[in-house]
Amino acid sequence: MQTLINVEGLSKAFHDGPRVVPVLSRLDLEVDHGEKVVIVGESGVGKSTLLHILGALERPTGGQVIFDGMDVFAAADRALAVFRNREIGFVFQFHHLLSDFSALENVMMPALIQGVGWEEARRGAAAVLERVGLSARMSHRPGELSGGEQQRVAVARAVVLRPRLILADEPTGNLDRATGDGIHNLLLDLNRDHGITLVMVTHNERLAAIADRRLRLGGGCLHAEPQPSIA
Repeated sequence: MQTLINVEGLSKAFHDGPRVVPVLSRLDLEVDHGEKVVIVGESGVGKSTLLHILGALERPTGGQVIFDGMDVFAAADRALAVFRNREIGFVFQFHHLLSDFSALENVMMPALIQGVGWEEARRGAAAVLERVGLSARMSHRPGELSGGEQQRVAVARAVVLRPRLILADEPTGNLDRATGDGIHNLLLDLNRDHGITLVMVTHNERLAAIADRRLRLGGGCLHAEPQPSIA
């Protein structure tokens, strides 16, 4: 398989007044095109920070992130914004939908930001909402949707531009088991049908079990773990 993400010597530290708090320490990671990778670990070890760096939301203290041959952090902030919009889809535990806009309008946003015309953006958003089973809920605002429906809107927004990578940070953390399983299956379908690469952070063992690889973050580095068998 061809490598999509190559991380070398990644470090990240935060400043707490005069104190420097290291989070990631010379971390290495390779992810292939179309792979499903789950990252697990205790709370506070830096899992979300790692996803934010992979998605160019935060800059590392040191090291490199190479995305399909592109040295991500050699780019200026404006170029990084374009990169995020075109290549990365984000799904967070909290959906971050815009409360004053309908489900359809929320999913249209990435295309509008990219400069796609209104009607084309509308058609694309409607198609992906239908794909996630929300064709009858397009005109509803987030407050009129269930938690599972809101998360499906967030997934639709993440994939509407067909990114090559989805970064999911506890995507089922606020959902009951049945609804969470539906999100798991949706992410699997997107991976299988469109070859979208998945890197997911989770405490959910059922979600972890669907991955091709399971990595544990601890002490600032990643370590491979055997995959559990979950019924």
